[in-house]
Amino acid sequence: MWGLGHSSRTSVAGSASFAGIVQMEEDKHCNKVEDVVGSHVEDAVTFWAQSINRNKDIMKIGCSLSEVCPLANSVFGNLDPKKIYGGLFSEDKCWYRCQVLKVINDEKCLVRYIDYGNTEILNRSDIVEIPLDLQFSSVAKKYRLWGLQIPSSQEVTQFDQGRTFLGSLIFEKEIKMRIKATYQDGTIIAQAEYGNVDIGEEVAKKGFAEKCRLTSSTNICEEKKSDPGQLVLRNLKSPIPLWGHRSSQSNFTRPKGRLSGRMCLDLKNENDAGNNVTFPKENLAVGDFNLGSNVSLAKIKQDQKLIEENEKLKTEKEVLLERCKALELKVEQTAQELQQEKATTMDLTKRLESTLKTCIGTRMKNLAAKVEILKEIRRVSISVRFGNDLSDAIQVLDEDCFTIPASLNELELIWAEYNLAQEKIQTCENVNEGNILIAERNEVQQKLYMAVEVFILEVDELSLNKRLKTLQDLSASLEAVYGQAKEGINSEEILEKFNDWRCNKREEFTSVRSETETCIQRLIAWFQNTLKAFDLSVEKSLISDDTIDNIDEILENTESGVCKELEISLIEQGDADKEIILKTCSQVLQKIRSEESLIATVQSKYKDSVEFKKQIIECLNKSPSVDHLLSIKKTLKSLKARLRWKLVEKNNLEESDDHDGSEIEKIKQEITQLRNSVFEGIYHEQEEYAKLSSLVQKWFPELPLLHPEIGLLKYMNSGGLLTMSLERDLLDAEPMKELSSKRPLICSEVNGQIILLKGYSVDVDTEARVIQRAAAYHTAWREAKGESGLLPLIFLFLCKSDPMAYLMVPYYPRANLNAVQSTMPLTSEEALKVMKGVAQGLHTLHKADIVHGSLHQNNVFALNRQHGIVGDFDFTKSVSQRTSVNMMVGDLSLLSPELKMGKPASPSSDLYAYGCLLLWDDNVKSLLCSLICCRSSVTAEQVLNADCFLLPKGKSMPNSEKDTEYIPKKEEEELKVKNLDKDKEKTRNGEASFD
Repeated sequence: MWGLGHSSRTSVAGSASFAGIVQMEEDKHCNKVEDVVGSHVEDAVTFWAQSINRNKDIMKIGCSLSEVCPLANSVFGNLDPKKIYGGLFSEDKCWYRCQVLKVINDEKCLVRYIDYGNTEILNRSDIVEIPLDLQFSSVAKKYRLWGLQIPSSQEVTQFDQGRTFLGSLIFEKEIKMRIKATYQDGTIIAQAEYGNVDIGEEVAKKGFAEKCRLTSSTNICEEKKSDPGQLVLRNLKSPIPLWGHRSSQSNFTRPKGRLSGRMCLDLKNENDAGNNVTFPKENLAVGDFNLGSNVSLAKIKQDQKLIEENEKLKTEKEVLLERCKALELKVEQTAQELQQEKATTMDLTKRLESTLKTCIGTRMKNLAAKVEILKEIRRVSISVRFGNDLSDAIQVLDEDCFTIPASLNELELIWAEYNLAQEKIQTCENVNEGNILIAERNEVQQKLYMAVEVFILEVDELSLNKRLKTLQDLSASLEAVYGQAKEGINSEEILEKFNDWRCNKREEFTSVRSETETCIQRLIAWFQNTLKAFDLSVEKSLISDDTIDNIDEILENTESGVCKELEISLIEQGDADKEIILKTCSQVLQKIRSEESLIATVQSKYKDSVEFKKQIIECLNKSPSVDHLLSIKKTLKSLKARLRWKLVEKNNLEESDDHDGSEIEKIKQEITQLRNSVFEGIYHEQEEYAKLSSLVQKWFPELPLLHPEIGLLKYMNSGGLLTMSLERDLLDAEPMKELSSKRPLICSEVNGQIILLKGYSVDVDTEARVIQRAAAYHTAWREAKGESGLLPLIFLFLCKSDPMAYLMVPYYPRANLNAVQSTMPLTSEEALKVMKGVAQGLHTLHKADIVHGSLHQNNVFALNRQHGIVGDFDFTKSVSQRTSVNMMVGDLSLLSPELKMGKPASPSSDLYAYGCLLLWDDNVKSLLCSLICCRSSVTAEQVLNADCFLLPKGKSMPNSEKDTEYIPKKEEEELKVKNLDKDKEKTRNGEASFD
């Protein structure tokens, strides 16, 4: 947008012939006409002007500088004269582009405003760096009137008048410039016209300029380039014209007052104040500076030095003025303060005079008020201040301290011997050796039984509950006053130090109270004597120094005694006193906790002893019976045989040619009843197994060794999931061919519930691992029950005819997430409920140190579109084998990045798959980013506590990016979520594929 141009340099005309000194080239735009507006005048023939076409450019420059310069850095170091800076004009405090002409000193610089042409001395702090996009050529150009020059004999007054006259002709007026030539320094030689007026001729007519002597070769006026610093010094020394009203034809603006400077005005005033002195010819002819005529260089340097000294004096003057103002302000403030102090002193004097009149009355009123407060304090106990409550607590702990019963130590020894005997039986695998160990255990059991009886009798005689209640009340009262106990060293020295401190405080308080009583009694006696002295009915005179004491002294002592007692009673204790009391309180509370812990230990052992006595008294010297379990197994065997016979009978009838439909229907009903009876018997069998398992774990570890035929150890190893009475052929099973691509799946109905049998091919090693993994899963579900978020396992049984293991689970047709989203997608509220249940399931597994490793859309179930659960996984495979399957949802892989890099599976990889399943919900972007992009520290428990899962019912999740504990940076989150949005549509309605 901006054109290129030469840097602005100053030059003025000379008064002699310039041939051979300065080369001037023909302008390629010679005789071109240009419309400009005058902006600054240097002398009668030299001025600066702006092209009328650059008006908008000037406005843009001003706007840019007003935004950039206030925030830019001030210049430092060496300044580049060719570089363009931003300068703060002193008069209007606006920013304009400028170039440095001369560095005057470390603080001052002479600059030219290149878009207007005027100059000014600025502080370095008012010059700033501007960006490169503002580093272009100046808007204003320097012009010189064609064929004119300043006369060499011109005086300074005429010089100023000529400059003022030229300014009246061109300043802020549209003038036509007919370009004749251009100097190498960029100065344009042109003929100026304003309407029909030739400006050059008008200047010459007035005698402010004269015609140039022309050379014979080019017929063009030449001129030597002047030194910028010298020209500026001349311009600064010259008076500046005050322009009239601006032309209404121009909308151009320029820095106000740029044709004048403070230094220029100061110098002018100095010149006007003296005699009417005319400058020598050498100083008046600007051309002489350029032609190296008779002008003295020393004189120029002297002028420059005078300017610099004037600046320094001016700065000193301003500093002195500031100091003077500060001193005047300080004197004024001091006078005001003195006046205020005088007024305060007068008020104080008046108040003192008024107080002296009522001194005795006022003192008596104040003393009576303090005595009233002291009476109230003496009514209230101040035992806390002296630790009386702590002293009482210490006494309670010492007097009725609970000690361990003597029988407890012996009981502990026998119980340890009993536990060791139980462990030996549990690890024994030989029946004969086991019988020996059982006999030894029974002997120890007899001893333990006797010790338990003695211990129970001894504890029954103790008032444990009463003592525990006393300790709890004591602890609560101390904590209410002193707060919670702090951990500290258990030391008797603390209690001794507290006792000494308490005695000293009591003595001090007793002494102060006694002194107060004495002073008050003395005051009462004074009143009584005074009453007698002023009793007119008494004839004998009682007035004497011995009879009536000095009331001032008595009041002083009484006030002192009362105030001292109030101080002890009311003022808070010091840090040293508080430390002693708090340490003592902590020590007392530690003793209470220790005794409470000891009582709790005895009570726990008492409870175990009572339970042991209750269990052992029935089975002393004998093992519990398994006859009931064997009876259930026998009944089950009979029921299964009858069921198989009925199944054969039904099949025979169905295959016969003349079968009776009613007969077959009757047999089917009998089969259903028998099948329900079998399952009822299996449930009873499982209950009996659970009872025996509890006895094995607590009292009788020999049961699996003595009765291996019942398979109790297998039941216990499976976590109560394995049953040995259930068989595949007992079920009315229907093959699920559409779901049996990986393993046999069979659907059936048990007691009105639709179940699914999952078949696993197993060998000897795989069978044990399947039972172990299924048991861990089942244990995690059983401990959490309805809050587990997991698909429950009903039974696990092994096929007797084939190497197969069957797992029975509930069947939820068309309830997996893939089917639900394909038919009728969940609403936002439903999705949050379902996915919260899935997060709960993952939390249950991870809490039990189980990594699912196989989470996908077909393995997540939305029950009734309200409750989500996580399905089980392939128990024949390890975690690494399960995660090796490349699971996809739409075009998005459910494998986390660390799994793709070969790292082992972890809870984090489960949560990554969970996050991918969340892609179809737009309302959980914050949580989504935490799971997929920033998931290093996210756990399933944190997911459950996410804001989206904590909303009240009936409110849908707002689509907002709120900061949660999962979001480190909102900007990064939004960027990462955008990358995930590409897969949303495919995931929302697409089918999941699993390799």
